[in-house]
Amino acid sequence: MPGAEEFSDCLSEEVVRVAREELGEDPETRERQIQAVRQWLVRQPHLNARTDRRTILRYLRGCKFSQERTQKKLEVYYTVKGAMPDMFQGRDPLDPKIREIVKMGLMFPLPGYDPLGRKVIFGRLGAWNPAKVRPEDLFRAASMLFDVLFLEDEQTTITGIVQANDMSCLTFQHVTALPLPLMRKVFKTWQEGYPLRPKSVHYINTPTAFDTLFNLFRPFMREKMKKRIHIHGRDLNKMYVYVPRDMLPREYGGTAGTVAELADYWLAKMEEHRDWFLEDEKYAADPKRRKSKSTLSSIIGGGGGNNSFKTLEFD
Repeated sequence: MPGAEEFSDCLSEEVVRVAREELGEDPETRERQIQAVRQWLVRQPHLNARTDRRTILRYLRGCKFSQERTQKKLEVYYTVKGAMPDMFQGRDPLDPKIREIVKMGLMFPLPGYDPLGRKVIFGRLGAWNPAKVRPEDLFRAASMLFDVLFLEDEQTTITGIVQANDMSCLTFQHVTALPLPLMRKVFKTWQEGYPLRPKSVHYINTPTAFDTLFNLFRPFMREKMKKRIHIHGRDLNKMYVYVPRDMLPREYGGTAGTVAELADYWLAKMEEHRDWFLEDEKYAADPKRRKSKSTLSSIIGGGGGNNSFKTLEFD
């Protein structure tokens, strides 16, 4: 298409090959497919959505260029943005709560890529104080980090992500602080509303509380993701097979800097994109303008009420 933004020059031939062979990306039809999604978004009276090329292309890639799947993911994402302001409003990198969470090093992308060209997201999922930090704020900060990653790194939209999680500080206090309806909606949102392309998940230093948490979340997972989970216990050498040591923080035998340094790096990246986040506040679904009578629960599932993991008994 004359005048269309060209395919990014920074992508290697190997990544372009993956886009073509694994995602079905065709340079001859790509711009027409982007335009088709853009036109669909404009025709939805209830969706105030981003229609820029970068956003739409990210969703098309995450859905292997299926127009139907792309539309469904966009519908879910913007519906959730409108219905769950605690997670998607007030996403300001200068917000003290957001800054405190990011500086904890709860989650951050590692530098470089794994041997298959995938971005690795490192998590320390027990490194927060459940008495002081709300789960909604955790997910608000996490969504911001993913958005910055997508803005900064086009390769990730093609090759996907790997998660590596240190669970050493996870306790039953963390587990009981997570409201079950919220967690159900979060899982559905990540799976149905984000074009993440998760490839594998690795866990190290798993305490007893992890078993409880994992068994509770397992029913929410897609079958293919259940097969991509690797639990390595306390054996870091097993994780090194999948995540090279030179990508990891020093605290884990790596050479990529300390956890604090990596967290500060991504906080600075969030600050660079502050204008984007402030503008992004306006993009969401307006249920009053929706033609159908669909609700948040019917779109992503999940019940209401105030149930939490506190209502469950632990063995």
